[in-house]
Order: sequence, then structure tokens, then C-alpha cells
Amino acid sequence: MELSTRYSPQETEAKWYEHWIRKGYFHSTPDEREPYTIVIPPPNVTGVLHMGHMLNNTIQDIMIRRARLEGKNACWVPGTDHASIATEAKVVKLLRERGIRKGDISRDEFLQHAFDWKDKYGGIILDQLKRLGASCDWERTRFTMEESLSKAVIKVFVDLYRKGRIYRGKRMTNWDPEAKTVLSNEEVLYQEENARLFHIQYLLADDPTQGIVIATQRPETIMADVAVAVHPEDERYKAWIGKQVLIPLIDKAIPIIADTYVDREFGTGALKITPAHDPNDFEIGKRHGLEVIDILDEDGKLNEAAIILVGEDRFAARKKIKGLLEESGNLVKLEDYRTKIGHSERTDAVVEPRLSLQWFLEMKDLAASALEAVRKGEVKFHPEGMWNMYYQWLREENVRDWCVSRQLWWGQRIPAWYLRYEANGEDQHVFVAETAEEALEQARKATGKSNLSMDDLRQEEDVVDTWFSSWLWPISVFDGFENQEELKYYYPTNLLVTGWDIMFFWVARMIMSGYEWAPELLGKDLIAQKGAQPFRDVYFTGMVRDNKRRKMSKSLGNSPDALQLLDNYGADGVRFGMLSSAAAGNDIIFDAPFDPKTGEVLNESKLCEQGRNFCNKMWNALRLIKGWPVSEQAPDAQSAAIQTLAGRWMEQRLHATIDRVNVMFKEYRLSEALMTLYKLIWDDFCSWYLEMIKPAFGEPIDRATVEKASAMYEQMMALLHP
Repeated sequence: MELSTRYSPQETEAKWYEHWIRKGYFHSTPDEREPYTIVIPPPNVTGVLHMGHMLNNTIQDIMIRRARLEGKNACWVPGTDHASIATEAKVVKLLRERGIRKGDISRDEFLQHAFDWKDKYGGIILDQLKRLGASCDWERTRFTMEESLSKAVIKVFVDLYRKGRIYRGKRMTNWDPEAKTVLSNEEVLYQEENARLFHIQYLLADDPTQGIVIATQRPETIMADVAVAVHPEDERYKAWIGKQVLIPLIDKAIPIIADTYVDREFGTGALKITPAHDPNDFEIGKRHGLEVIDILDEDGKLNEAAIILVGEDRFAARKKIKGLLEESGNLVKLEDYRTKIGHSERTDAVVEPRLSLQWFLEMKDLAASALEAVRKGEVKFHPEGMWNMYYQWLREENVRDWCVSRQLWWGQRIPAWYLRYEANGEDQHVFVAETAEEALEQARKATGKSNLSMDDLRQEEDVVDTWFSSWLWPISVFDGFENQEELKYYYPTNLLVTGWDIMFFWVARMIMSGYEWAPELLGKDLIAQKGAQPFRDVYFTGMVRDNKRRKMSKSLGNSPDALQLLDNYGADGVRFGMLSSAAAGNDIIFDAPFDPKTGEVLNESKLCEQGRNFCNKMWNALRLIKGWPVSEQAPDAQSAAIQTLAGRWMEQRLHATIDRVNVMFKEYRLSEALMTLYKLIWDDFCSWYLEMIKPAFGEPIDRATVEKASAMYEQMMALLHP
């Protein structure tokens, strides 16, 4: 068959990918071979393919394809994460467009709508990964909310509760007023922003001619003040300690207290104490036995406890209270300054400190095991320098208990039940069990009331944090909590490829869960042989950035349409473009000009163009070899000498490159391996070897030389295949 004059990825890639799928080449079942396992970092079910996904999954595909070439039983497990906050927001919006309010339907009805949405849109990103050439075992596709994975979450929650690791308590938490749920510390992103300090005078209750000035960024919370604090050694205010001042606008008397927490150098050296709306104030309030007054509702609007501006959004109230303070004469001055403000990672809303009743997981012991695993080398980081960030997060003084509850419906519902006749939030009894029936038995024993029925119980409304399901991923994708047969073969996995930005969210927590449950599930003998770690190596990718070094994102409008890049350059061209500059851990400057309004790629990406040209070069080299007329006669002595010398030289270059590339793969120097093969094929093979052996125009070439050239070409394609 005559080859076309130019390589067409559109004609080739889909055809061969379908062939691979049809033949089941990507599917793995346990056998006598050495396993090589990767579990995909499950993209959000709401997601679509972007540059970060393409880089991450290309690296995984490289390693899994290479394992297949080495004769290993390669298993790459795909799947998606249910993404509680993001998915619930999408479903709520969809229902609103249909005229349905979440509060007007039952939980079961909402979940049905959510699953319908997931069935329709949830697999889009996995289909897009196929366009990239990802050779996942698609028959093994998992979803974090499917029944068996949800059962694992419930089993683990109950196990941790019985071990005394999970507890319920009222704590100051991070609140997302848009998603109306609590967030963990790791889900709050701090940005340096311009802000204003309001210098406000609080008049003495018994002498309105005198006052104390406080500086605050949040004047809308003064109605929740319960004290003004000063440093006990601050000479300016020693005589004021114990006196009372009036909160401006509402004229409520509050005490002046002394506390060493107060920074004498910041602002005026006097601090308003608002325990319900600041974690540091909350701790001061506890030390001094102060009242807690919460003036904000879950959506960030002022409630009845605020007395004034009731129903106003917190930021609208800030603007209005400025005018009110000016009118009353209490606003002394405004001061511009820079500060870090926390935003929700999911909705970008400004996070509100909020006192709420939540479920927490004690992290001290779990963090210690995860830290030790990397310190001892049982889990190896690439690049090694990522240890420094990991250590800072997990060292004992930085570890905080994990708030695992979320005020959502989409997710695994916390397996805790309460007695209906006990007031919500004042529950004297909590029954944690894998099923409602088990909880009922616990309730009967605890109360001595054998006649209690299901109607007497109510289940916890909250769900667990999404990461509480995905930290089990290396175990749960093999249904390891139900049946250990496959887990014994595939666990621990070989490699995890992920961005460093979820090192604590996910990587550290998976290591924790592995050391917590793998010994129980697999037994001491197998653990002694294979280890409890969920993966042996972690390859941290860098961030894909534009030519201004900004992280590519939809919100910034600086990311090209990933699918159109694939249309323009083919999967091989795009993969080459990314990998050619993607050393482990290093950020990638990916310059692909595009229309920021539409995301349309302008077909000028130099990196991808180089990849496409490389494909054409190899295609034309094959056309050249296939197009030579072949003679069965031996060549003349001079030609034979040239061809023999050229063949030996090329074989030596090929074998030396194979040795170098093998070392690079072991050290995860994938970009270097790619460029080494690129130079071998483009320079040594195409530019030198083929030129040395090609016959004169119109003359034949002997079969032995053609077969040697074809064999080396095939060997190089196999090397490049991953």
C-alpha cells in the first residue's frame, strides 16, 4: 500500500485507538506476570480536559505503555471524583433554571437529579482523555459515589469513630457563604489584596467625652463585639482596663480587657473582640469567658442579632456602615493597606470564619505515619525537593484536625443517627454505625428502650468531605474493603502522577490511609513482602503556565482549547509539545496563541508544531524506505562497505541511546528521554544513516540493507511508542 505524502493524525489516531480498544490491549487481570499499576488522579465529574490534565495523563500513559513493552501486567485504573461542592452547585443552578428550588424538594429527589446530571455529563472528560491516546483500562472505570466505593467510605468512617479518631465538636471553621458549607484549611486559598482599616472610636460608657480607637477591616461585625482588648503592658491603656465602652450605632456596653495576644504595634493597639467571626478572637473569648454573638447567616447576610442592617449582605453592610459611622462621628479615619484574604478554592467566595458543629478527624498520628513513610524512602518523591514542602505541612506543630463534614446533599452521608426527641445541636446520644438497623440496636441498648423504632431516629444531614472518599482510592478502586483478591495482586501501586498543589489534600492522605488499613486488609506477611504504602513513587508535575508565567485557567482566560489543539496538531504533536519542556516538578511555559474570547487556537504553537513536524519526518522516512526499489543481488564492494559501516554505526548509536533512555526512565527524566530519542531519529537516523545508505536515483538497493533499516526503524518506533 502506498503511503500518502503527508502524515494525517486525524486519519490515523482514531483508527488505531479503536483497534487497541477492540482488541482489549489495555485491559488487565491478575496473572503470573509482575504487575505495574497506576491509579488515575480522578478528575472532577464536572470537569473538561485542560492543559494540566493533558500533561498529567500523558506522563501516566508514557509509564503504563512502557511497562507493557517491558512485559509487565500494566493496569491503569481510570475514574472520576464526585466533587461535592462543584457538582452540587451545578445541579442547583440547573434546577433553578427549571424553576425548582433545592429547598422545595426532598434529599432523594435532589440526588436523583444529581445522578441524572452525572450520567449525562460526568463522563465527558474520560472520553476526551481517549482523544489524547490515554491507554487506561476503561473496563475498570470507577466513580467515587458508586455503591461499593461509598460503602468503603462508610466502613472507614465507622472504623475511625470506634478507634476514637473521629469526633464531633463545635469549632471555629472556614465557611463558604456561596456553597453554604464548611471548608478544610487546605480548601482556603489566600490572596494578597488591597483593603482598608476603619479607625473607629468607642466612647466610654460613663464619660462620653473620652473614647478608645480600634482599627478593623470588618466594621460590619462591630455589632457582634463583646469586648475591646489591649495589651496588659501597654502604658496608653492601663488605666482603661476594666472600664466599659459603647459599641457605636447600637450603644451596647462592653468591657475593656487585657490580653497578651494584642499586637501593640498594629493599628491603634486596641483590638475589638468578636468571637463568632474570628478564630483568634474566639480563643481570646474562651480565655475570658466572653459571650459569642453570631450576626451572620449561612449565606453571609446579617441576621436579627445584628440589630441594624438586618438582611444585608456582609459587603453591602460594610459600605452602608461606613456612612452610618461617619454620620455618628465615630469614624476617625480610613487607612489603606495590603492583607491576605482567604477565598474558597471551589467558589472563590471570601471565606467567613464561623463557629459551627462539625465532625473532625484527629490527624496527629496519621500525619506522623505519612511523614515517616517518605522520610524512610518507602514512598519516593520526584523531584526529591518536594520533601521540604511535604515536611512543612506534616510536621507536628503544623498539623490540624481535619474537618470532614460538609453541609451538602451530594456525597456520602455521614453514618450517624440521633434521637428525634433530643434537640438538634444538643444531642446527648450519637449512634455511629454502617447501617440504620445497627444504629437502632445501639439506641435501644443506650437508652434501655427496647420499643424504639426507626421513626425515633434521624440521620445526620451532612456528607463527608470529597477527599474523605478519594484518600481511599488506591484501595477502593480494587474493592479492597470487600474482597482482597485483586488488592493482593495490584497493591501497592507503582506510581502516582499528580500536581504538587494537592500534595496535602490527596497525596499525604492516601499515604495515611494506606498505612492505616493495608495491614488490616492484606495481613502482616504480605505487607512485610510488599509494603503498606499506596504507591512507591510520586511524580509531581509542574504547573502549565502561559508566556507571562501565569497558571493556565478558565477563569483567567489564558488557556487554549485543549481539544482544538488535538484537532490541529494531533495527540502525538501535542504530547510532544508538552513533554519536550516538562521536567518533573518544573513549571511548563506553554505558548499556544489563541483567541481569549473563544479559546480558538491560532495554529501557531511552536512546541506542538515541532511535534507535528517530527511526526511528518518519521512518516517521510518510512515512505523513503518503503519506496526504494529492492534488488535481490548483493551490492558492489564499495556500496557494501559503506552500508556495513553505516549499519554498524547506526546500531551502535541505537544501543547506546537505549541504555541512556532506560536510565532516564528509571529516574523519571521523561522530557530528557523524549529529546534524546528525537535527536536519535531526526539527526542520526534520518539525516545521516538514511543519506548514507540510500541508492543513487532510480537505482535499487539490496534487500538486506532495507531489512536492517526497517528493523531499526521499527525498534525506534517501539522506543518512542510510550
